[in-house]
Order: sequence, then structure tokens, then C-alpha cells
Amino acid sequence: MTQPPQPPDQPGFGPPPEPEPSQPEQPQQAPAAPQAQPGFGPPPEPAQPPPSAPGGPDLSKTPEPGYGYPQAPQPSQQSPQAAPQTPPPAAPVPGGPQTPPGYGYPQQPPAGYGYPGQPQPGQPDAYGQPQQPYGQQPYGQPQQPYGYPYPTVPMQPHPGQPGGGRKGNATLAIIVAAVVAIALIVGAGVWYSSAGGDDEKKNTANSGDGGGTKGAEGHGSGGATTGGDEKAPADPSAKVLFQVPAPKVPKDTTTIVTSGSWMTDKVYAKSGVAEVVGYDAAKGSELWTLDLPGPVCEASDHVTEGGRTAIIYKPKMPTKTDPQSCTQVAAFDLATGEKLWSETAKTGTQEISFNNITISGNTVAAGSTSGGAAWDITSGKALWAPKTSDACYDSGYGGGPKMVAVRKCGSYEQRQLHIQTIDPKDGKVLSEYKMAEGIDYAAVVSTDPLVVAADVGDSAGDGSGISDFFSIDNKSGELRTRISAPGEEFAARCDGITRIEHCSGLAVGKDRLYIATEEHEGTGDGYSRTNEVVAFDLSTGKQTGQRADAGDGYTIVPLRMDGDDVIAYKRPPYDKGGQVVSIDGGSFKETRLMENPAEKSVRDVEARMLPQHAEILYAQGRLYMSDVYASELSSDDKEYLAIAFGTG
Repeated sequence: MTQPPQPPDQPGFGPPPEPEPSQPEQPQQAPAAPQAQPGFGPPPEPAQPPPSAPGGPDLSKTPEPGYGYPQAPQPSQQSPQAAPQTPPPAAPVPGGPQTPPGYGYPQQPPAGYGYPGQPQPGQPDAYGQPQQPYGQQPYGQPQQPYGYPYPTVPMQPHPGQPGGGRKGNATLAIIVAAVVAIALIVGAGVWYSSAGGDDEKKNTANSGDGGGTKGAEGHGSGGATTGGDEKAPADPSAKVLFQVPAPKVPKDTTTIVTSGSWMTDKVYAKSGVAEVVGYDAAKGSELWTLDLPGPVCEASDHVTEGGRTAIIYKPKMPTKTDPQSCTQVAAFDLATGEKLWSETAKTGTQEISFNNITISGNTVAAGSTSGGAAWDITSGKALWAPKTSDACYDSGYGGGPKMVAVRKCGSYEQRQLHIQTIDPKDGKVLSEYKMAEGIDYAAVVSTDPLVVAADVGDSAGDGSGISDFFSIDNKSGELRTRISAPGEEFAARCDGITRIEHCSGLAVGKDRLYIATEEHEGTGDGYSRTNEVVAFDLSTGKQTGQRADAGDGYTIVPLRMDGDDVIAYKRPPYDKGGQVVSIDGGSFKETRLMENPAEKSVRDVEARMLPQHAEILYAQGRLYMSDVYASELSSDDKEYLAIAFGTG
């Protein structure tokens, strides 16, 4: 699972020092922009591959168990602790269900908000977010609303880099390492339709966001499936609908975060420099602008059935001497750009600087090491806050059809993570799974079915944040199975440090985990790289035998679910345009939904939108690719914040 190097002073994928309660907040600097992506001119002459079969993971077997791999609990077990096969001293076996501790307490009596399940595909991230020590003071009342809101959608984004497979030569590895600079989200395609309530509940998780699932009706290449909404057009050839020029950054500023993009049937919304702009989904003309006093730090991966979403932003534009904190939380309407409310939360007398934000039902929840809070998305009314103490705090939340908290307990040297399914209306703990001590970070891949990713014992070895996936029963809190995913074989990655539900290179649906393999040599003549998407059964932890090949010269990345089918993006070779395909959840047959133009001017723009960093949204014959930062222009060439493609 190839991981790009992190920008300076950013929360990377290695364990950062966690602040002590008495430690003052240290502002972080904005990330450096990644360099332009090489590899889209004619490829260099590679060494000839050996006469044997091309490299790549052995997809005919289940990977060997990773670090500290325990036995899954047997149905007859009554003990809450699962017995390990060969317990390593550094990683005790994860325990079974525990009695949940008291979780949240409502600031005001809950008014019985509804909880419509809403699976949305997931998305962006925020840089330059100063972290504060988590507080021990009681949660303070949020300030009065102010400011304008802005949303984020599935991305994933932000979602190893094609061309950087483990089995490439050393030169290629160096090139790839130099290319990738900022890790952000992939495939956060959120599609909202006023008539899509029932359809949305059939969708499933993507890139870190959960979705409803109908369960696994079969295994292997068979089994009944429920098709999605995406249909192949008569002609998959796409054209450029519009492009959004890259915005200018303020003077004396090198980089500004522009995380956040969403799509509906009529609007494509994208964050800019201290604003969110709504564009006509087909023409690109501006429909509305939501002005903000400062840049967006983080945006939700989810959109409600009513077309609303939420963001975190800074109260002012940052400067070198005053970088500002990410204290403002707001909700807004995607159809009109109207800001519904803006709030802050306090721990003691200090405003909380938030790291992540999500939505489940009508609840917006934001978290950080400094504290957390939840609001009603319509009114902005405070609903609940997690209890913080010397022992435990909520590091963040995953949303979608259910709400899941990643709660950290214990000292930094003896950390234990509690994965809690909670009621989004009042914060009550519904079930809890305690992970083994020594696992410092975890990311929520999906909330229903509940899947969590972690780098156990830092054994992944590639900075991807994933060595194992944990499939957990939402109702009982018991571990269903644990899936080993060695970094040298699989290309998914997650940020479980601050952006709790942001993962890329995978999707979850039909009680299965779909994951991209690492790049490896293809079978074509000369230089050729490729990879696959494979499936794991979330009840057994074994591969199903299903496999979708990218094809020589292409690398494939799952974006989201569409019913029981998988929507995936294929990054192309240097002389072709990218593709969007639908992978049948039963047969794994690929259907081409879109192929982008191969003209050099178009390829140059698409090539900069790396799936591991850009926000990629697809629905109903339209593909939107956007950047997650704006920076000083490095050349006289025109640069773009977003590009839209369409068929028909």
C-alpha cells in the first residue's frame, strides 16, 4: 500500500506526538504542494521482464496473517476475550464486546431527531489544522451561529500511486516517491437526488464512508446481486464539460487547502480559497457562491437526503504569524449555497480546534484530541458531547448509515482504542469493540457493515496506515473476522490519525471488502504496469476468488458502491484517457461507463488529478476530478482546480 511522503508540519501517517493536556496548542503550517506528475510522456526504456509470468500478488490464496493475528471469536464463546493462535507479546488479541461506558450527555434534551440512513461515498481532508490538547473540562455551550457553510463529499477522498508498485525497479520507485507529496482522498462520489431516498439506502460504503448493505447472498463469482443506478451509455466516449481555473492564493501564502467537492443532479460544488462555489452540473456556469472568512479545513464525506452537508473552517485567513485554528463548524444547502448555521464548541474556556467532521442522519459530529461535539444539521442545536478525562477521549467519528466513534483510552505508552457504535441523536453507546493494546490509530472504512483499518504494530511498512482490516458486528460489538492486508500486496491507504474516515483504494458493500492490489508488471510488450481489484468476505475474512483486471497500462481504483456493483476509475497509460467502469458484484464483469478524451491538453489536466490525492466523483454519466489545494503557480501553463467530463 504505497504511501506518499507527507508535507512539512502536517499530521502524517506515522504516529505524531500526541499533546499532553497542559501543552499549549501549536499551529501547523500549510502543506507543500505536490510536484507535477511525471510519467505521462513516452515512458523510459525499462529492463526486460523475466520470461516467467508477470509479477504481482498471488491472488489465488488468502494473505498470511499479519502482526498479532488472532483467532476470530467462535460462536459458542461466552468469554469477551478472543483467544490468540500465537499471541505476540506486543499485540494482545483484541477483546470481545465490553460493557460500554457512559458516552455523551445531551447539552439540551434531544428533540427526537429522525435518523434516515444515508450512505454516501466519502472524502477530502484538511491541512494546517493546529491541534490542541484534549481537555478535561466539561463541554461548553457552542457560540452563536455565524459564517457561511460549505460541504464535502465522498472522495476519497481523500483516497499507492500507479507507477509505484513494489515490484518495479529502483528508478521507478524513486520517481514515484518524488511525485507524491500530499495524501488526500480518493473517490468521494456523492450523488444526491430528491427522489433517491430508497436508492441511497441501497448504496454502500466507499472510501471511508459507510452505506447500507443487503448482505452477502453468495460467495465467489456467483450469488444474487442487486444492480445499481449506473447504466452504460450507447457511446462511452466522453467530452470535457467544463474546467475550473486554479484560484490565486493570497500574497505571502504558498498553499491553501481546497478540500471539498459534491455533486447533485443539478449542481457541482467545489471549495476554493475561503469559499465554496456551486456550478451548473453540465455547463459549469456559476450558480452560487458561499463566502467564508477563512479557508476550509475539513469537509464531511456525507450529504443528507435533503442535500445538506457540513464543513470545518478557519475564522480568518491564516498568515505566517497567525495560522489560525479550525474552530468553526457550519452546515449549508447544496442546492442554494445557503448557510444554515455556524457554531463553535469549547473545552473549558478554550475553543476546540477540530480535525474531522461527519454526518449521520440529521446529526453533524466533529472531533479532535481537544474534544468533540454534535449538532442538529437543520437548526445547529447542540445535541451531545463526548465525556473527556485523563483516561479517554474521542479522536473522531465515522458517519453515513450509522455513527461510529474511535475513542482512545489509556496513556500514550499504553493506548487502547474503543470502536463504539453510537446513537447519533444523543451519543449513547450502542455497542463497543476494544482493540488490542498497542494499536495507536484506526480508521473507519465503513459504518454499516462496520469495518475498521489499522496498522498493527506498524507492520505495514509503507506508511499506508493499513496492515489489517477488522470486521465488527454493529449490534454485539464482537469481532467477526480480521483480514490481513500486507502493504506489499494491496494499494489501499487510510489516515487514522486525524481524518478518521478517509480511506482510498477500496470500497465496502454486499458484506464484502473490495480492494485494489499494488501495481505490478503487465503482460504487454515493453513497459507495462497494471493491477486488479479483489474481494474479501467480511464474515470469513477470506478472498472470494473474484478479480477485476485493470488491463495493461491501466491501474484501477474503487471509488464507491452502486447497489451491489463497484464503481471504479482506471488511471490510463500516457497516451490514453482515463476510464470509469462498473464491476458487477456477482460475476465481476466490467462494463465501461466512460472513456475520457486522449488529446494531450486534456490528458495533462487529468494526469495531475492523482486518484490517491484528488477528489473524484462519478454519477449518471458525469465525472468530476478536482484538486485539494491551491498554490502559487509554478509555471506559465494554465492550471485547473477541477475538470468535468460527460457522455451523451
